[in-house]
Amino acid sequence: MDLRLLAEGTSFRLVPTSVHGILWLQTHFESEHWELLAEGHVIVNRSDAETLMTDASQAGLALNPLPSLSQTQQA
Repeated sequence: MDLRLLAEGTSFRLVPTSVHGILWLQTHFESEHWELLAEGHVIVNRSDAETLMTDASQAGLALNPLPSLSQTQQA
């Protein structure tokens, strides 16, 4: 696994889990964001998460599946 997207409400925390994941992020984000990205402190909305997953997957990175969002009803 190179990148993980962890559900945070309706958004997703982007967490690199390998050197390949960090290097890929460095090619897609400005250098002033690299530290936050490397430490898993970046949260993106679902649309951006889906775009990142598609691009990273096409680049050959191993990713966790994007969790589906569901709302539970309380009785």
